[in-house]
Amino acid sequence: MNDWKIFQGNCEPHDGIEQLPDPPSWRPFGTETQPGESRRKRRGETFQVRPEEVEAINAALYLRRPLLVTGKPGTGKSSLAYAVARELKLGEVLYWPITTRTTLKDGLYYYDAIGRLQEAKQQEYLFYDRGKQSGEGEQSSDRPVFDLKQQLQQIEKYITLGPLGTALLPSPTPRVLLIDEIDKSDIDLPNNLLTIFEEGWFEIPELVRIKDKVDSATIRTAYTDERETTRSHLNATIPNGRVVCKAFPFVVMTSNGERDFPAPFLRRCLRLKMKNPKKSELTRIVAAHLGEETALKSETLIDRFIAARDEGTLATDQLLNAIFMVVDGRVSDKAILISQLLKDLGRMEDEDE
Repeated sequence: MNDWKIFQGNCEPHDGIEQLPDPPSWRPFGTETQPGESRRKRRGETFQVRPEEVEAINAALYLRRPLLVTGKPGTGKSSLAYAVARELKLGEVLYWPITTRTTLKDGLYYYDAIGRLQEAKQQEYLFYDRGKQSGEGEQSSDRPVFDLKQQLQQIEKYITLGPLGTALLPSPTPRVLLIDEIDKSDIDLPNNLLTIFEEGWFEIPELVRIKDKVDSATIRTAYTDERETTRSHLNATIPNGRVVCKAFPFVVMTSNGERDFPAPFLRRCLRLKMKNPKKSELTRIVAAHLGEETALKSETLIDRFIAARDEGTLATDQLLNAIFMVVDGRVSDKAILISQLLKDLGRMEDEDE
């Protein structure tokens, strides 16, 4: 084994950090257009799709139904969306991570009411100061006129479409939306999505209220990647405060199986359970990330990973991490470090030895 350790632990300062190699392909930093985007896209490029997954994806496209994908961590649930977007040239994947506090409105749009109020007060003070400087006081007929329509139009600066709202924008082809870990959501979110999935439209009340005076508004969308084909959709014009989709988006909702969903929600989805990759599939995944030669040399480690996975819970990226550390003779595949990298995700603490 070569001396791969950059940190030596001898308290002597040195320039060894300059020898740090490039990161693994699944851990790029500094190239994301938004946090984590490049890493998620890379998973889509290297994802190995099975025949049953191809059928489910096509059925979801044909039927205009969301795809509810379940499976253990690391089986590639979220990668499906990126693989479809890449192959069908559908542009940037709209990513909506779910937490226990996520609401339907979070996915549709965001209105910065505080920022809007602060701007209104600043302009009011400006008008007042200009009136005083004119020497006429507050009653001056020369005081600047408060342009109501202009103020109403400026509201569009404080509204941003969320991932779900952007996915519903009119488009000749489906947009791609990834709703990640929906099983973490509040109990009401799945039911609240039903109308959206069935009707394919929603309203922005802040724009609906002013539609008689301002019939359209141009607002920001959830797209951020200026290198994708969807770069022309970084902003969108919303007529009369209503968003109506023309092509139902390709929606992938991932779940780790931590909860059950109501029957009305499940009826509106197509369900797909992701299986653990077989040895041949794992070999292709390793080859896609680290090269054919490395994959061929990693057969023993792949077998070890499969044996450990069959007895517990392991994710595919744990195997990639272990192989990356073995590459170029950094460590032996029998080293304690490799055992740490392939530790069962279901074990919270180490057992006493």
